[in-house]
Amino acid sequence: MERGNTRRVIAAGAIGNVLEWYDFAVYGYFAAAIGRAFFPSEDPIAQVLAAFGIFAVGFLMRPVGGAVIGAIGDRLGRRAALTFSVAAMAIPTFLVGVLPDHQTLGIAAPILLTLLRMVQGLSVGGEYTTSIIFIIEQSPPNRRAFVGALGCCGAVGGILLGSATGALLASVMSEQALESWGWRVPFLLGLVVGLAGVVLRRHVHEEPRKVAAKSPLLDTIRNHGPLLGKLAALSVFNSVGFYLMFVYIVSWLQFADGIAPATALALNSTSMVVMLPVMVLMGWLSDRYGRRPMMLGAAALGFFGALPFFWLMHQGQPALVLLGQLGFVLSVGAFIGGQPALMVEAVPAEIRCTAIALGYNVTLGILGGFSPLVATWLVHRTENDYSPAFMIMAAAAISFAAILKFDETYRLKLQTA
Repeated sequence: MERGNTRRVIAAGAIGNVLEWYDFAVYGYFAAAIGRAFFPSEDPIAQVLAAFGIFAVGFLMRPVGGAVIGAIGDRLGRRAALTFSVAAMAIPTFLVGVLPDHQTLGIAAPILLTLLRMVQGLSVGGEYTTSIIFIIEQSPPNRRAFVGALGCCGAVGGILLGSATGALLASVMSEQALESWGWRVPFLLGLVVGLAGVVLRRHVHEEPRKVAAKSPLLDTIRNHGPLLGKLAALSVFNSVGFYLMFVYIVSWLQFADGIAPATALALNSTSMVVMLPVMVLMGWLSDRYGRRPMMLGAAALGFFGALPFFWLMHQGQPALVLLGQLGFVLSVGAFIGGQPALMVEAVPAEIRCTAIALGYNVTLGILGGFSPLVATWLVHRTENDYSPAFMIMAAAAISFAAILKFDETYRLKLQTA
């Protein structure tokens, strides 16, 4: 690609990820306030569980969205799928921000919130995977992981933007104002990002494609079952590690360590800033030395480092909390740096959007969406604040085994039509 077109393609792919993950991050960070607004209860744990339950319901729509938007990407083109997905996220995001609470609407309030989260989950199911496919297919052969990692920065950037927005609001607003209406502001601002995404993607050029399969979904399910299984297993560490350490961790620090919300959000934002160059660097190294060595090392670090990293974060001192979380930044960042390129290189072009969206999102929908809910329940039920560490260790072991099933592909020519 020409340099200018490369920048436009990366920007078009990243802008949608910024919105998608900004919204999901904001919801996770303000889960306690959302729980109190839509699920009145005497038990604060029950409120958080209810809020994260709806968070999980949204994730359960990801495989459906992956099938729908993936099929659009394989049949009608990547750009059409990406334009549809970003619009399907922007409108519900805004509506969450203006939705009346339980005191006003009664039982209708949590029902409507659930429906909006389902629409958003459907959108995100095809957004992330289709966007990284789009940019990797158009990247130079020796830069596929590097460019894919840059595209992932949109997702991490969205999480970072949500975290930073929450930290800013927590620092300038009273706790009462933040609890009453301040948590709605980030959802309203999401509409601006969505409109920018629609405009940007309308002007990105895409070469015409030959479509071999009349139904990419049926072809994928009938003929590529083992491949779907490998993609799903590969994504386990990403799913559990990322959502526990950069979404759920804000609530964990408040409940387990008694850290103030503003401090927890600030620490998380700092970790996410470091995450961006780590991902890009690991993508670059993956282009030089291969996908498997980098990702195997990342999964191993996640397995052996989970307990020590959580021990550091449980000391209650901000510097030690940050040090522990940076350990997970290195592990998860190294894994994500190579995963997009490995997935794209392992799947035939004619079913690439559908197969990757299904394999990736089945895991994200079940494990990623439910990880905060399960971690909250385990910590409360077992009274063991280290329960999330054992979840991460199990996830790292599964993905380590899955990586061994993939061939090394970083030197192979990529099929694009």
